[in-house]
Amino acid sequence: MAGAWSRGGRVVALVACVALLAGCSTVKGWFGGDSEKAKAKRAAEPAELVEFAPSASVSRLWSASAGKGEDQVGARQGPVVADGRVYAAAVRGGVRAFDLQSGAQVWRYESDLRLSGGPGAGDGLVVVGSLDGEVVALDAATGAERWQAKVPNEVIAAPVIGQGMVFVRSNDGRLTAFDAGSGERRWFWTRELPSLTVRGNDGPVLGPGFVFVGNDDGTVAALSLADGRQMWDIPVAQPDGRTELDRMADIDGTPVLDGTVLYASSYRLSTVAIDAPSGRPIWASDRGGSSRPGLSIDKVLVSDRNGSVWALDRSSGSPAWEQPGLARRNLGNVAVHGDYAVVGDFEGYLHWLRLDSGEFAARERAGRAPVKGALVVADGILVVQNVKGDLTAWRVD
Repeated sequence: MAGAWSRGGRVVALVACVALLAGCSTVKGWFGGDSEKAKAKRAAEPAELVEFAPSASVSRLWSASAGKGEDQVGARQGPVVADGRVYAAAVRGGVRAFDLQSGAQVWRYESDLRLSGGPGAGDGLVVVGSLDGEVVALDAATGAERWQAKVPNEVIAAPVIGQGMVFVRSNDGRLTAFDAGSGERRWFWTRELPSLTVRGNDGPVLGPGFVFVGNDDGTVAALSLADGRQMWDIPVAQPDGRTELDRMADIDGTPVLDGTVLYASSYRLSTVAIDAPSGRPIWASDRGGSSRPGLSIDKVLVSDRNGSVWALDRSSGSPAWEQPGLARRNLGNVAVHGDYAVVGDFEGYLHWLRLDSGEFAARERAGRAPVKGALVVADGILVVQNVKGDLTAWRVD
């Protein structure tokens, strides 16, 4: 009798389980199905790279090391190219100069300073800043030290050199102008920072009589080159929202000046074109990101914080195409390399996209560390620095 009850009980239990499985949606998760939490986690993961048939041939020309890289410092260290040389700095390793064509090291400047911003180069100088606010100017030909100066906060942007001055952006919202020959301070200008900002910033851009600065409050300001007086400022994005996180509108990429038109892009997914002498807006787009824009003949290229790459029409700002296949891959700036847009990601991959359509054309790996610093193109050669301090140079064949 007990045995019969046991068998019957198992039948009843089985029927009950079947009924529960049919009628209770939560049981799916108990037996290995997808819970809402698991779905949300997967939705936040970086997009997997999809295979494609390459339409462009890319070759690595050389590799080198700039020293111990930034790792988690958030400085977005990148190289600079001037007069056929590549200049690169590392947090530990000083500054090094390489031949652009061969990658051969030309000189090395040793330093105990924690050099955080990438170097700037021009007018016979190479200038770099540190995590402790030191500024060092070197002779571009030999690497010999010319002068040192000091700013009040860490420098994680590459200095900019031109028109007899060196401009250093420190992480407290201050821009300081030094005499290029002596290192004497000429003037400084300060913009108050919002309560919460994106880690990192980029250098200003110079124009005839002006220096243009992208700010952490979502504005672009034009300053007089001679004395730092503010000539105009306009918003690229409005920092609105209920929380400080919602209101983040940083312009952390150097604006790009082409002729008299200035292009700037904001973390708050907006890009504007501005008449540089007057500060008059030409157009505004609701696509954008915190990295510096790239320019082709007819397009403005931006990567947004969601991982989409956008091509905007230069005359109107209307979108020409979107490439969403790199979602959540923590992209850096978009550079123009021949007939392609190229961008780096958090796994060290470089992605070349067709300028006419946004389709994937080639993919190579610059190493296994993230590429966060600005990609630089000169004489048809793309130069990349990852957060470990490794440099690679590439050509589209």
